[in-house]
Amino acid sequence: MKFHTTGLLTAITWVGYTSAQHFKRLGACPKLGCVFPPDQVDFFPGQYFDIRLEVHAPVNGSEAFNGGVPDQQFSFCIQKGDGACEDVSTFFNMTSEPELETWSFSYYEDLFAQDADEPTLVNVASKAYRALSLDIPGHYTAKLSYYNGSETVAHWLVRESPKEAKAKNVLLFIGDGMTQAMITAARLLAHKSINGRYQSLMQMDQMEALGHQMTHSIDSFITDSANSATALYTGKKSSVNALNVFADSSANSLDDPKVESVAELFRRRTGGPIGMVSTAFIADATPAALCSHTRDRDQYPSIVYEYLFGASALNGSFTWPTGCEGPDVIFGGGAEQFIAGPGSPNGTDFYKVFQEKGYNVVYNNTELQATGNDEKTLGIFSISNMAKWLDRQVYPENLLNQANSPTGDGTDAVDQPGLKDLTLKAIDILQARADKQGTGWFMMSEAASIDKMMHVLDYDRALGELLELDDTIRATIAHLKKIGQDENTLIVVTADHGHGFDVFGGADTKYLAAQTSDRKKRAAVGVYQNSGLSGYTVEKDSSPLNNTVVIGAQGPNFPVTWDPRYAYAAGFAANPDHREGYAVNKSGPRLPAVEVETDILDNVVNPSDQPDGEYHAPTSVCPDADSFAGFVVNGTLSVDQPQGVHSLTDVSVFASGPGSEAFRGVYNSIDIFFKIADALGLAADASDCDSD
Repeated sequence: MKFHTTGLLTAITWVGYTSAQHFKRLGACPKLGCVFPPDQVDFFPGQYFDIRLEVHAPVNGSEAFNGGVPDQQFSFCIQKGDGACEDVSTFFNMTSEPELETWSFSYYEDLFAQDADEPTLVNVASKAYRALSLDIPGHYTAKLSYYNGSETVAHWLVRESPKEAKAKNVLLFIGDGMTQAMITAARLLAHKSINGRYQSLMQMDQMEALGHQMTHSIDSFITDSANSATALYTGKKSSVNALNVFADSSANSLDDPKVESVAELFRRRTGGPIGMVSTAFIADATPAALCSHTRDRDQYPSIVYEYLFGASALNGSFTWPTGCEGPDVIFGGGAEQFIAGPGSPNGTDFYKVFQEKGYNVVYNNTELQATGNDEKTLGIFSISNMAKWLDRQVYPENLLNQANSPTGDGTDAVDQPGLKDLTLKAIDILQARADKQGTGWFMMSEAASIDKMMHVLDYDRALGELLELDDTIRATIAHLKKIGQDENTLIVVTADHGHGFDVFGGADTKYLAAQTSDRKKRAAVGVYQNSGLSGYTVEKDSSPLNNTVVIGAQGPNFPVTWDPRYAYAAGFAANPDHREGYAVNKSGPRLPAVEVETDILDNVVNPSDQPDGEYHAPTSVCPDADSFAGFVVNGTLSVDQPQGVHSLTDVSVFASGPGSEAFRGVYNSIDIFFKIADALGLAADASDCDSD
């Protein structure tokens, strides 16, 4: 089966690719000569990567040069340490030189150029060198020479790495978008406090090592989930939207210079089984970065195709000799990429393709729990993202009328597993397969909707997802002890980026809803001594002062009620215009802003989200009668943004098990990859060298 990329690839026009205040000709390339991997990149010994060279000749704009004719006689050399700088073909013992490529792209230099619709055209000459590796630790210097004396220099480092493994297995948990402020808020909701002392703690609070990692990208200080996952999985910073590649300027989003992920490296070095688990659609950025390579994270069909067939199958012009080629476990949502139709690769029934490749396929939690552990298993449990914990456990009526069955038959996916179900089953499958192969295993498990719910300012659902993650970690540790793998398994818990969220007080939701003006409603927010205590852990209080109604009581490690009268008051540093009432959204996830028809893209307060209205007290007949009327909060973002965005904040790293001590301290996000690869002992031997 050959994957056709026609329709997936579009000529790049930097008009839509950049929307920031700082426009770039090409990320991480300040000169007219570009080297990818660029300056300041570190490699793991033996890790595969591509090199892309570009020479730019802007036709117009402030950088216009050489009449728009790029230098096609450029040269490129690499030197190790203080040695001679050898031509790249000689350095890597190549038998042939890649063909010269030429293309053009355009971009806007700044907002004034965008408003005037005056793009800058750039002509390019380029070469790409594929599937290289540097196996000997040390410093390397790469030099691109062009335009009779111009030079772009990249300094690379191949890090030292121990040859002996500390851990046999690694389980990487990612709380997408999770910050320490969110963890603190989740603790407030789910763990009872008496006179300022918590009576129980989050499982993350109790892990052996605590660190913090910096999340910025290679060419912007705010990251998205694609290039932040790339940093975690490859040890390389990349650009927004890019998965395991350095973003070049070519029209083909699948031919950018690739780099090997930890899952690919683990599979290549050990032959052990790998697994990806996510509560998002399975082609979403965080799971996708384990095994796929593209500049455009939205190329969902190609991402799923690469899971099964590898990068070389996507583009016949070059070979990429590494890849996952069939992860042993794939669990998540995203049935639209598997059901025959426009969302699946080549429009085929991709469930059938996976089955033909030896996969067991399951569609709901009942089937998941009943299936054996011997076969590779594909579990797809809904169209799009999976149901949120709060809706599955507290408001299950929200699972109805969704027509999101993973089979595509138009029914509702009501029997969906949670993150704990997915993770524990994945461990059992991976362990059974590893036992047969005499290896360890590697798995990533993502609590995806912490991020997705923070984007839409649905803090309750986001914190419910975070508490589910913490409960999953707790259950995982117990399960690993039960099967005798706790001393063999390194567990790492972190996030890919953060959001500007925090709790700043409490809110009397009953009083707030009863007021008729925005300014009076804000009097319901209590700060400092008036912030009060958490009502979420109070089992039931029928006093008229509290008026708490218990719905879906959960017990230890989760709130016993999600709708106390006295709720936490939280805010967001980057948000659209919206209405805030500090009450749980019982009918499903929030939609804080909606688009209106104007001459520009404009988003305004969603009138259906926590609307104004007369307050009606709950009765025995209508216990949910509260009209939680909110007040308008002016946004801080451009009006074309309908939801909140990511923030710069460092995020926490928790670790337990063999090798966990390495995760203490403050470090860059790329170091997560190196610490995991070191713990697994994946370094190349000198005898494996492909270069000097």
